[in-house]
Amino acid sequence: MKLTHETRTVHTRHPFIIARGGSSEWRTVTVTVTDRDGATGIGEAAPSRFYGENAESVVAAVQRFAPLVEGMDAWSLEAVERELDKAIRFNGAAKSAVSAALHDLQAKRLGVPLHRLWGLDPAQSPQSSYTIGIAPSRDETIAKVREAAEYPILKVKLGSPRDEEIIRTVREAAPGKVLRVDANAAWTAKQAIRMIPLLEELGVEFVEQPLPPHDLEGLKFVRERSRLPIVADESCVIATDIPKLVGVVDGINIKLAKCGGLREALRMIATA
Repeated sequence: MKLTHETRTVHTRHPFIIARGGSSEWRTVTVTVTDRDGATGIGEAAPSRFYGENAESVVAAVQRFAPLVEGMDAWSLEAVERELDKAIRFNGAAKSAVSAALHDLQAKRLGVPLHRLWGLDPAQSPQSSYTIGIAPSRDETIAKVREAAEYPILKVKLGSPRDEEIIRTVREAAPGKVLRVDANAAWTAKQAIRMIPLLEELGVEFVEQPLPPHDLEGLKFVRERSRLPIVADESCVIATDIPKLVGVVDGINIKLAKCGGLREALRMIATA
């Protein structure tokens, strides 16, 4: 197999801002796997600075992976992903791009979409949410909500000094929609306990990663005092992180760019 890559720059209509900052320009890396007969599979890496990655680190990782996968069987997905893990411990976005490309190649060879290969029915899948990033003003928050008119579920980014104003504004602008909140690890336990009753009053469904990733005792403290479910994101990267979260949170957020690939994502689902 041959592994190639291309770096691309994408721009968002508005700056996408969360508690840790944001940007309107994002660099991604498209990875292509080409087998001996010329068949190809495509994946994409969307690196996050929070996990120590950027476009340059993804390119460096892919270049390191290229000679490892060159002589391997494209059908041996587990074996390939094990080799990637041996080569580099972290770099989840880079690994997930290769994983996606290999799964794409496999599905194409069989002439079916990947969901069919895994025996899944898209009609039965849960609805995804549309993310409302932190906006600098009430008017811009309302504009973001209006642009999301076709989406029934909104995930609202909090973690700023204006959190109460933001969530009230979103609820006023979208009175009938399901709301979810993601603080991106920006709150303390006291802030979370102070905010959650308001979120409950406004009909929020759950709260994602209210505290820093390492503060599992704090998460447990908050969960024991919250009537809303608490979901871990940054506290849960791979399957082996899950057992320590039992009794600490109510659910986990799985991201391919975080865990490193589709096989690991399946292991996380099974473990959870």
